Amino acid sequence: MKKNVLILSSSPRRGGNSDRLCDRFAEGAREAGHDVEKIFLKDLRIGYCTGCGTCFEGRRPCPQHDDAAEVLDKMVAADVIVMATPVYFYTLSAQMKTLIDRACARYLEMGGKEFYFIVTAAERSVPAMERTVECFRGFLDCLDEPKERGVVYGTGAWRVGEIEGMPAMKEAYEAGWNV
Repeated sequence: MKKNVLILSSSPRRGGNSDRLCDRFAEGAREAGHDVEKIFLKDLRIGYCTGCGTCFEGRRPCPQHDDAAEVLDKMVAADVIVMATPVYFYTLSAQMKTLIDRACARYLEMGGKEFYFIVTAAERSVPAMERTVECFRGFLDCLDEPKERGVVYGTGAWRVGEIEGMPAMKEAYEAGWNV
């Protein structure tokens, strides 16, 4: 069955290691026959949640006029959401966390979707990356019946391009192929 796959790349570096893994995931998913869109969050203007309460008091939409609403529309429409982040100080990038916070307006509409996570770090320890993955899982805990399908760990990659030739590149492709 053909699926609508949305990839959210939160790297602040176009072509950075996590962004390259997003491209490999996309390649696998496209070759498997799925529709794929990748959003590079750095290209968008997404403001921090101000906690005004407008979105959760039924007075939608969010009063901020930025690109968050369009991304959230795409998240709601997607069958599969891939959330990718470089790991800085053992947590998500600011770009990804800002988007997750802004999802408050629409998270009740994101139930039942499939999720994949991609994390990259200079750190070589996969267990050390679990606290970052737990941040993603915290978001999923707020959704109705999300389905976590996999995590790609791009460890040991610091400089741009160091992920090339590492097992994570193949793992990202295979995850996309197996959507």
